[in-house]
Amino acid sequence: MPIDPTAAPDAEYATYPSLVDQTVLVTGGADGIGAGLVEEFAKQGSRVAFLDIQDAKAAQVISRCEAAGVRHVPQFHRVDLVDIARTQMVIAEVLERFGSIGVLVNNAASDDRHGWQDLTPDYWDDRMHTNLRHYFFAIQSVAPQMIEAEKGSIVNIGSSSYMMKEDQFPGYAVAKAGVEGITRTLARTFGPHGVRVNTVLPGWVATERQLEKWWTPEDEAGTLNDQQIKRRIYAKEFAQMVLFLAADDGAACTAQQFLVDGGRF
Repeated sequence: MPIDPTAAPDAEYATYPSLVDQTVLVTGGADGIGAGLVEEFAKQGSRVAFLDIQDAKAAQVISRCEAAGVRHVPQFHRVDLVDIARTQMVIAEVLERFGSIGVLVNNAASDDRHGWQDLTPDYWDDRMHTNLRHYFFAIQSVAPQMIEAEKGSIVNIGSSSYMMKEDQFPGYAVAKAGVEGITRTLARTFGPHGVRVNTVLPGWVATERQLEKWWTPEDEAGTLNDQQIKRRIYAKEFAQMVLFLAADDGAACTAQQFLVDGGRF
């Protein structure tokens, strides 16, 4: 069931002067929530670089941004984030090109379903590498220049999956729980230097991947029953919380966890 990843109910969203010409790095920005983030930052006038392995979907993101007439067309860098050495090299190239990175959004992840009985040590490691490890090493790459500038915002995209008490993807859920550990630990470390670290957790966001792979009428009915807002949540509106935390408007927020889930949890 194809869906426009930027779709959302009609709304007038805020604009943030502090994001104009700001350099923003997004991991996993070619589709789903990540594509929504790239496009919403671009519409704010930010210089966006995004990392992913999906060339065709990345081209679609860029095409939509060009059609929207954004101030700076996002720059795509093909990299498998599991390869830490390559990831850090590409981040260094982004830093060299733009001079600084003011905002890092750690987003890339994969929520493939699996049962606890079927988990092997190799697949466990794969889930940690795909959903957690690169978060820390991306931060390690950008934090020194943020600390030197005495300003920066790191937003880690978590998941409400570990709150669900369901056995759909234990490796993924454990990795996403670990994101909060990164946030709270490094918020304490970086706070005295003016660098903020927060987590934003999506509920079940209606992206193309979710609708095609996991969404059923029964699951949607159960989700809407649990939500206080009785409709689907979209990537475009999820991005608004991230924009606020990235902008100067969120300057007093750090070490926090924000849920964007329609009141499900």
